[in-house]
Amino acid sequence: MAFDYILFDLDGTLTDPYEGITKSVQYALASFGIDERNQDILRSFIGPPLRTSFMVNYGFDREKAEQAVLKYRERYIPIGVYENRVIDGVPETLEKLRSHGKKLYLSTSKPLDTATEIMRHFDLEKYFDFLGGADFSFGRDEKHQVIEYVFEHCNITDRDKTVIVGDRKHDIIGGKMCGIKSIGVLCGYGDKAEFEQAGADFIADDFPGICNFIL
Repeated sequence: MAFDYILFDLDGTLTDPYEGITKSVQYALASFGIDERNQDILRSFIGPPLRTSFMVNYGFDREKAEQAVLKYRERYIPIGVYENRVIDGVPETLEKLRSHGKKLYLSTSKPLDTATEIMRHFDLEKYFDFLGGADFSFGRDEKHQVIEYVFEHCNITDRDKTVIVGDRKHDIIGGKMCGIKSIGVLCGYGDKAEFEQAGADFIADDFPGICNFIL
């Protein structure tokens, strides 16, 4: 099946943000007297909305979780955002998709201003037709909400020709909620079992492998 409109997650899909995110999570938790060193727990923050991760992992209520997010951003915005790297094969693959006439869109649960800075800093913005991200002031932080925002802003109506590429179950589930296909990529922080359980339509071993399902 060929797709014309390709939506991409950011963290773990286009870039590997491990250092910046985990250190910023530790910084935020320290303000609540929590010294977190479990790498599996810290790694779980990559992908889902931050507020959700603080609530799930530490039992924070919504207000406390939002305070944690603010503390996180104190470190992440000036420092952590640049503790990042582009995943192997991403620029070449995006260029290839563009050369085949595909329309590319960012669809991330990361705040839009931060996501835009990352895309510009790592010279990825030039490949994309539109950048979609979270905006807490509009209550837009879940993946399906961001996807719908991209659809509305870009007037995308043919969902049969649309697919989302991501590295966690939240990308797959968000795609299903919006009635589109999904590709799970193993270059990030999800594994095959997670994708299968979430119902991914396709699974790619690495980022360039997504071309096997898109072209």
